[in-house]
Amino acid sequence: MRLQGNKILITGATSGIGRVMAIRFLSLDNQVIAVGRNATQLARLQLEHPQLVTYRCDLAVLTEREKLAAFVDQHHPDLNVLVNNAGVQYNYELTEADVLRIAEEIEINLTAPLQLAALLLPQLRRQPAAAIVNVSSGLGLVPKRSAPVYCATKAGLHLFSKALGYQLAATQVRVMEVIPPLVDTPMTAGRGTGKISPERDR
Repeated sequence: MRLQGNKILITGATSGIGRVMAIRFLSLDNQVIAVGRNATQLARLQLEHPQLVTYRCDLAVLTEREKLAAFVDQHHPDLNVLVNNAGVQYNYELTEADVLRIAEEIEINLTAPLQLAALLLPQLRRQPAAAIVNVSSGLGLVPKRSAPVYCATKAGLHLFSKALGYQLAATQVRVMEVIPPLVDTPMTAGRGTGKISPERDR
């Protein structure tokens, strides 16, 4: 995948890895659609980087995912890269878990990336070159005790990325999975040691 001259949609773009990716891709002469659910953080990001297109979307809600796809189809028909980066991680004993919290974790981490890929794939296939990039986690391969649902969603995203890659192998759409190391983001606050900065590129 070329790193310049793309139109890229990034979910979870208001903080952590997503925010850094949005700014870095802008610096490489790409157009970026930054998606997040916090309107205040989106406005701040837009103010700091006016070239960005921002869009507020709660990825835990199906109708909002569908509206996002319709917005892209109508206003950005040249979109050629989807980065499924948004994610949430809750740590709890499963016997004490709120069922709604489990549902939210699954919706944001697994259902949303799968459905956005499906909703935007017809558009991506119309481009000369396109990519779907799924930001996964090492916890989808080596789980931790305190986050069973998060680990399950990332394991699912890992296998989805592989299977979709096989499915699209004969097309111009590449499927990539990014498994970052432990990064110092709001989601990992207070968890683990030896974190790297989101700005670090290697």
